[in-house]
Amino acid sequence: MMNVAVIGSGTMGNGIAHVFAQHGFPVALIDINQAALDRALGTISKNLDRQVAKGALSEADKTTTLGNITTYTSVADGVRNVELVVEAATENVELKLQIFRDLDQHAPQGAILASNTSSISITKIAAVTKRPEQVIGMHFMNPVPVMKLVEVIRGYATSNAVTQKVMDLSRQLGKTPTEVNDYPGFVANRILMPMINEAIYTLFEGVAGVEEIDTVMKLGMAHPMGPLQLADFIGLDVCLAILRVLHDGLGNPKYAPCPLLVNMVMAGRLGAKSGEGFYSWTHGTKELVLADRFKKS
Repeated sequence: MMNVAVIGSGTMGNGIAHVFAQHGFPVALIDINQAALDRALGTISKNLDRQVAKGALSEADKTTTLGNITTYTSVADGVRNVELVVEAATENVELKLQIFRDLDQHAPQGAILASNTSSISITKIAAVTKRPEQVIGMHFMNPVPVMKLVEVIRGYATSNAVTQKVMDLSRQLGKTPTEVNDYPGFVANRILMPMINEAIYTLFEGVAGVEEIDTVMKLGMAHPMGPLQLADFIGLDVCLAILRVLHDGLGNPKYAPCPLLVNMVMAGRLGAKSGEGFYSWTHGTKELVLADRFKKS
C-alpha cells in the first residue's frame, strides 16, 4: 500500500483520511491546528462506530483503521515519505496555490499531488509546481465514507499514467471514478450549482417558499433532498465561491450568484455549519426546521 497524505482535517479531509485508512493505506493527516486534528480523529472514530453498529465493520477493523492514521502539524514532516498527497483545504484559490508550492518543495519527486477542489482549475494549481504532469483533481463527494463518486480531473498537463493510477486507486477505495476535463466547475458543480442558484432565485423572486421549492424537487424530480437543504449542507459560502469561479471562468451571466445568496453569506448565515441558512440547524441535522426568516407570517 502506498503512503498517503491528506492536507486539511475538516469535513472533507477527515472523510478522505477515513476512507484511505479503512482500506489499509497508511495516512498522514496534516493540519496546522492540533485541536482541529484532534476533532478530526474524534469524528472519524464516531463515523467508524456507526459502521460497526451497522455490521459493516468489526471493532478490530475500527482499531486498525485508526491505527493507520498519524497526525502532523507540519507539511514538510507529513509528506516526507508519501507517494500521494490529497489536498482538502478550504476552497480558496490563493491558499491552495500556496499549499501546492509547499508540496512541490517538500513531497518526494515522484509523488502525485491531488486536489479535492470542487471548482478551481487543476491547470492553474499545477502551474505553480515543477511537476504539472503529476498534478490531478480527485474530487470526493460529501460524506466521503458513503458517497461512491470520485470526479477525477485532468489538468492540461496531467499525464496518462497519473490519471490511470488515480482511477485505479479510487476503485481500490470502493469508489466509482469518473474522468473529466479541467473546465470551471468540472461536471458535478457546473450542473449542480446553477440548479441551487436557480432555486435561490425562485425563493428570492417570491415564486414559492423554501419548503415548497424543496418539496417540488424531492417529490417531482426524485432528489433525495431539496436544493435549498442541500445548499445548507454544502455551505452557502462554498456555493457562492463555486458560482463565482463559474461566473469568472465562463463569463456567462447565467452563473451570477443570486443577491439573496450573497447577502446570506455576508450575514454569516452559512447553513448547517453556522446553525442557520434556509433552515435552522441549532437542534442538529436530523430535524428539518425552517429558519425564522423564511417562515410564513
